[in-house]
Amino acid sequence: MPAPLTVSTPSEREIAISRDFDAPRDLVFLCYSRPDLIRRWLGPPDWTMPTCEIDFRVGGRWRFVLKSPDGFEMGSGGVYREIEHPERIVNTETYDMDWTGGEAIVTVAFEQHADGTTTTRTTVLYSSREARDGALATPMADGMEVSFKRLDAVLESQPAA
Repeated sequence: MPAPLTVSTPSEREIAISRDFDAPRDLVFLCYSRPDLIRRWLGPPDWTMPTCEIDFRVGGRWRFVLKSPDGFEMGSGGVYREIEHPERIVNTETYDMDWTGGEAIVTVAFEQHADGTTTTRTTVLYSSREARDGALATPMADGMEVSFKRLDAVLESQPAA
C-alpha cells in the first residue's frame, strides 16, 4: 500500500508535500495535465469545477475555478514554466482571493518505483515565510489528501498510459 501524504517545511519559504500512488508515473503525470482528468479529482467531492483551462506547454496558462455547493467560488491560475514529461512540472500559482502573499512557484516531481508505484513530490515556494506559514495554517494538507484519494480512484479507472 502506498505511503500517506506527508508535509514538511524544507526552508523558510517552502512547503514540501509527498504522496505515493499505486500507478505508473506516465499515468499519474497524465492526470496532472489533462482537463478531463483534473476535473475528476481536484477539489472536494461535492464541489464542481466550472473552469478548468490548461494550455499545457512552457509559457502556457492554466486556470481553475472550484465551486462549492452553496455557490462559493475559489479561483487560481498561473503559467507553466517547465514541463519535462513525465518527470516534472513547474508552474506559477496565484489565487483570486490572495491569501498566499502573491505568486508561488509549484514544482511537482514524479518518481517511478520498480514496483510500479509513483511518488509525487510537490514543493511550493512562497514569497515570504509569512505566506508559507499562512498556507500551513489552512486545512491545505487535509484538502490535498481528499483530492489525492479522488485521484487514487481516477488512476484505478484508467488504462495504463
